[in-house]
Amino acid sequence: MAPPDFDYGSALFLDLDGTLLEIAATPELVVVPPALPDVLEQLHVLLGGALAIVSGRSLKTIDQLLKPFICAAAGEHGVSLRFGDGTVEEMPAGLGVSEAWRDSLAAAAERWPGVLIEPKPHGCAVHYRLAPERHDDVWKLVRALVSDDHPWFRLIPAREAVEIGPRSTSKGHAVERLMKDTSFKGRRPIFIGDDFTDEAGMSAARRFGGEGLRVQEVFDGDPALVRAWLVRNIERMGGRVPTKQAAAGASA
Repeated sequence: MAPPDFDYGSALFLDLDGTLLEIAATPELVVVPPALPDVLEQLHVLLGGALAIVSGRSLKTIDQLLKPFICAAAGEHGVSLRFGDGTVEEMPAGLGVSEAWRDSLAAAAERWPGVLIEPKPHGCAVHYRLAPERHDDVWKLVRALVSDDHPWFRLIPAREAVEIGPRSTSKGHAVERLMKDTSFKGRRPIFIGDDFTDEAGMSAARRFGGEGLRVQEVFDGDPALVRAWLVRNIERMGGRVPTKQAAAGASA
């Protein structure tokens, strides 16, 4: 399946890790191609602001990774939403993983070398990419903390990781909220993602008459091909294409 072109009437919703950026051994080790912020800025201009980063990362971390570029965004799978005018909405306000749960996870990580805890403002992720043999141990622990019928929190599977996050939000909810924003309203959304949590965003995009594209199926699982596709569409739409060297950096 070849990726579709998009045009001035489109809206882009882009996941970060595994979609725009290659997955790294730890969240801190991801590499952002130097030209990527400029590529995103060009798209933001061409689409009249209808570009959003929809990630499991916090808004603060999204901005740190993509600086100086800033746009509409959904952090922590939709818990935090930033609209086109810069307004930030926390949903649900004030709800976060307890210190007791965080302490339990941190204590387990100390016993299990290679298991890493990624604290977030509202949730907490446990990564076992460096210790895949701890898969069952990690899941047993988080299930002991968060039951299937927990009223406030849920377990969110990811690539060799699991996250505890608020139950009432999702990337699909984020797309629905952002599509009501002035920059996005009435446009045809395209959501691109690589993970379980992206499926809700893809479904929401389809409900708005758009498309949900899986990186594994449409881009051979390669974020470099996603970035190259973005550059090609900038060129096709008559935008300022990065220099050959910069474009290579964006797609390498």
